[in-house]
Amino acid sequence: MHAKSQTHKTINLALFDFDGTLYPKDSFTGFIFFTLSKRHIVKKGLTILPWIQAYYLRLYPAHAMRPRLFQTMFEGISATFVENLVNEYAQKLIKQLDPALLKQLYLHQQRGDHIVLVSASVDLYLAPICELLNIELICTQTEIKNGTLTGRYRSQDCSREQKKLRILQQYNLEDYQYIYAYGNSEEDLDMLSLADHPYMMGENKSLPELKFDALRVSPNIERT
Repeated sequence: MHAKSQTHKTINLALFDFDGTLYPKDSFTGFIFFTLSKRHIVKKGLTILPWIQAYYLRLYPAHAMRPRLFQTMFEGISATFVENLVNEYAQKLIKQLDPALLKQLYLHQQRGDHIVLVSASVDLYLAPICELLNIELICTQTEIKNGTLTGRYRSQDCSREQKKLRILQQYNLEDYQYIYAYGNSEEDLDMLSLADHPYMMGENKSLPELKFDALRVSPNIERT
């Protein structure tokens, strides 16, 4: 939990993990199957089959598997080809967000809270999702050179301690009255350690209660 100063603050910070939290499935693997042909996936997948098997046997960690899988699948792929599909994929994911967590996000917005999606998944499709939700983004950043995906990351895999470090690099927690954080796995523990109100999917029975200042905002969460 972050240390508070005595200065009065009215703005809160809400940090949301994506896969397994705001989105109930694995968007990273879904992105591979949405954008690439089955033939390409099978051909490339065979080249890293031992790592895939080790991952599913829990012998190879997710934070190491993601960059290996991304490079194998997307190295040399046209950035324009992928960019033409990301908005469609983002729209698909938006329709499948967890209803309770999405309602909680809207409640944070109605209160005027500062909301950030913090995810190990990649910027290619998370950026348009955050534009649709009107929230900010911290995630794994991919590299494009000469119009082609290199398969490499421009940042480290944004999980575990990297989530905490990236948050602290971009936001001064002393600027906020309270910190809320929502996650679902051990990869979110470092992020949750920053929060006054941490929420772990499957462990906490209820979401943090969000109170409203009647002078500032009313809890109208109707969406079209």
